[in-house]
This record gives sequence, C-alpha cells and structure tokens, in this order.
Amino acid sequence: MRRSAFIKLNQKRWTEFERLLSNSNPDPDVLADLFIQVTDDLSYSNTQYPDSDTTRYLNALASKIHLTIYKNKKEEKSRFKAFWVTELPLIFYKYRKQLLYSLLIFTISVAIGALSAANDSTFVRLILGDSYVDMTLNNIESGEPMGVYGEQSSGNMFFTITFNNILVSFIAFVWGGFLGSFPMFILLSFGTGIILFRNGVMLGAFQYFFVQHNLFTESFLTVWIHGTIEISSIIIAGAAGIIAGNSILFPGTYSRMTSFKRGFKDGTKILIGLIPMFVIAGFLESYVTRLYDMPNLLKLTIILLSFAGMLWYVVLYPIKINKKNELH
Repeated sequence: MRRSAFIKLNQKRWTEFERLLSNSNPDPDVLADLFIQVTDDLSYSNTQYPDSDTTRYLNALASKIHLTIYKNKKEEKSRFKAFWVTELPLIFYKYRKQLLYSLLIFTISVAIGALSAANDSTFVRLILGDSYVDMTLNNIESGEPMGVYGEQSSGNMFFTITFNNILVSFIAFVWGGFLGSFPMFILLSFGTGIILFRNGVMLGAFQYFFVQHNLFTESFLTVWIHGTIEISSIIIAGAAGIIAGNSILFPGTYSRMTSFKRGFKDGTKILIGLIPMFVIAGFLESYVTRLYDMPNLLKLTIILLSFAGMLWYVVLYPIKINKKNELH
C-alpha cells in the first residue's frame, strides 16, 4: 500500500485518538484499546515506511497513549462504579445496531412461532414437549393455569432459573464468536441467530398456546413479570454474540485477530453486565411470579417498571452518556 493511501485510510481514526487523549479523564480501557490499534498501525508503518514522518508520528502517538494509561490509573472501587455508570452504557450505544438486529431476529422468530402454532395443532407439543403441554392442560382444567410457577420451592427455583438464563446467554455469545474463531466452525454471527430464533419460536408458541385457551391476558400479566427483564437480557446477549461474530466477519482496517479480540472483549463486558439482570429476573420469577393471584394492576405495574428500567439503561441513558462524552 502506498503511504498516501495508508494515511488516508487511517487519518480519521488517528485524529479521533488525539481527541480522546485530550480528555481530562479518559477511560483506561478505551486507552488500552487505542494503544493496541496504534501499535498495530505503527508496526505496519515501521515495516513499510521505516524512516517516514508517518512512522515518527505514530511512534509519538503510541508513546503518548502509553504514558496516559499509567497516568490515569484508577482505584478498583471507582473502576467498578465507572463500569456500570459509564463504560457499559457506552458499549450499548456503540453497538446499538447489533442490539437492533438481535431484537428484530427475536421478534420475527416470536411471530413465526405464534403463526406456526396457529396453523398446526401439533406445533406447540413439538416445541414445548408433551409433558409440559399435558401438565399445563391439567392446571387449566383445575383452575390454576399458572400453577407451574408454584410447584418448586422459591430457593431451588431461583438458583435453577438464574443459572439456566446465564447459560443461555453464554451459549448465544459463544455461538456467535468463540466457535466462529476456529476454521472448522462457520456459524459466526449466524450461530447466535439460531439461538435467538429457537428461543423466539418457543416464546411465540408458548404465548399462542394460552391464546388458544382464552388465557392470553392472565398468562401475559403473569409470565412477563419476570419475562420483561429475562427476554430483554437474552436479546442483549444475542447482540453480544453478533458483536463477536461480526468482529471476525468484518474486521475493517484491523487484522482479523485484533478485531476479534476487541469484539470478544466488548461482548464479554456485556455478558458481565447481564448477570445482575438475570439475577433480578430469577428473583422475580421465583418469588413474585408465583403469586399469580395478585391484582392485575400490580402485575402490570411491575411489568411496566421493568420495561422502563431496561429501556432507560440500555437505550436512553447510553444516548445521554454518549452526548456528554462528546462534549468533553
């Protein structure tokens, strides 16, 4: 590559690095990412144009980033706070398109599951299993269609559900990136799409099953007490898998390995951020959803508050933080 082309390709990114370095309190993790990118550029420039002004410029920029990293080390306590208050919301903003893709895949899958159940009387049993359908039909006949949520003890239910939800999110992430990093696996982001599709179809079939028995309102107001946070978190986990997979498929100006490391790192941070959400969802399902006789207004209030909380932290708050960060 001609030096002029190399400069033209990366100049905008280098300028952005300088802008970030001018901030009074830059994020250490962001600086670490910058350092990796600049050193990659420096290595290429040093090989192709060893005595050029470009190489000297990148060497100076890398040194500046290196010094800033050590100058701006934070205490562990403030680092923990910064992760939840600033870092994770900015990651959500950065990958807002991937979040949207994950939401669209899941929503379309739910519709497919519901339509399939509506047009095939055997589909619900195929997806949910005979034992679950028969158990639910017995509960409906006995006047307790949501009785499944009261069968286990709250403590056992909490740990089982929370672990299962975290496992599902981990699988969605791994199928998107980790497996795709090996040549024998060609799933990449499509693997995450399969996980989202399967869970969406299950949800669609599940909800339509209750529509068929004129119990949609009761099932919705019960299941979505915990489902609002749980399903939102699964969609976000899907986005993390897409991020990891796309980092391999579309490395941009980075080497494929460097791009994968960046995508995998950000995806892992999202998974860490989901753990408290799954714990909350598990608590609601184990200790609150089982109280299916509570007033519908109270159920609806919990659902709306959960939805508002997820919408604020994952969508609205990141927009605010990003604008604030740009002003600095």
